Amino acid sequence: MAVVVSQPMGAPAASALPTAHVGSRYVDRVAVEPARLTKAQARRVAVRAQALEAARPSNVLDALRPLTFVKVDPISAIAPSADVVLWSRLGEGYDPAELVRGLERDRTLFELDLMVRPMEDLVLFRPSMKRWPKHERTRNWMAANEQFRRDILVRLSGDGPLPATELPDTSAVPWSSTGWTNDRNVTTMLECLMMCGDVAVSARRDGQRLWDLAERVYPDVPELDHVEAYRRRNERRLASLGILRERKAGGSPNEPIDTRGIGEPARVEGLRGTWRVDPRSLEQADEPLAERTALLSPLDRLVFDRARLADLFDYEYVLEMYKPRDQRRWGYWAMPILIGDRLVGKVDATADRAEGVLRVDAIHEDEPFTRDVVEAVFSELDSLAGWLGLEIGGRAVGLG
Repeated sequence: MAVVVSQPMGAPAASALPTAHVGSRYVDRVAVEPARLTKAQARRVAVRAQALEAARPSNVLDALRPLTFVKVDPISAIAPSADVVLWSRLGEGYDPAELVRGLERDRTLFELDLMVRPMEDLVLFRPSMKRWPKHERTRNWMAANEQFRRDILVRLSGDGPLPATELPDTSAVPWSSTGWTNDRNVTTMLECLMMCGDVAVSARRDGQRLWDLAERVYPDVPELDHVEAYRRRNERRLASLGILRERKAGGSPNEPIDTRGIGEPARVEGLRGTWRVDPRSLEQADEPLAERTALLSPLDRLVFDRARLADLFDYEYVLEMYKPRDQRRWGYWAMPILIGDRLVGKVDATADRAEGVLRVDAIHEDEPFTRDVVEAVFSELDSLAGWLGLEIGGRAVGLG
């Protein structure tokens, strides 16, 4: 099948790809008739891929394997988003200290570019580290600051791990930006060195990253060809979401997913275009979900792709934390409510730790709630409050 596609920056060169790969991506050698899915089947694929069935993972690593990562985010309206995502999978027994142990002591996890991943996936990122940076501006800045780079590595070699605030700025050329990174030379160099694989996040203290030489944080891993690593990363990403539109730059800016030629092609009832489905997920598309109720972080990967959310779940969602209060429809950090394969509403709640209360200000119904749904939502709120060590209260529950 002859296909011509453009090659995005950072992708393997066309000449480096096996014969089944055309252009810059993975294209089927022979045309395959797309599978036909109903929206309900597509939703089951998406929910199952995100480990949101009744059977819960047994620990943090088991939860992270299917998810591929959780995002580190400083906003903590309820709790840090990474912890809320893991609570949604593991339940009230989830202990955030287990995540910290995996990162800092056991080294079963690693943090890269504000994402926590299973350490076993490091092998998939090492080839791209060797080829980084891909942008000429960054390459030129690092070249102009070669002595600065060496100074940081020498200091970390002797005294690491250290926060950025304890590393001197010896840059010859400052980093210029119209954003918040302008002249933040130490942090910018550390992040460049992280993406190159020279340094790594060893731990966090009070939210600050502690940096060290990568060789002290990362284990030795087999060398993988960059084309093979690129393909496997995209396959892992597709498996973690189950189903995605066929395109070259899906996902999020820090976690792009090129779905062309990976997985199986599919058409979804009532929707235009071709989708790609993880093969193992496709095999289970007809199987009913073992349903449960879940309250989700607004940054949860099930809901993060708002276009996919509208297509498959007929669900409207906007994170309103940056909107003025009087312009919010659902709340500052409204949590989507999942029941089985349906997103049925939002919970506007915040953790008021000073008062010891999980304050539930509103429960928004996207469809009329039955008594069973009401009981399921309140049961999940009770679980959330118990996990946080707070009492449940607020206008929506008639308690203040």
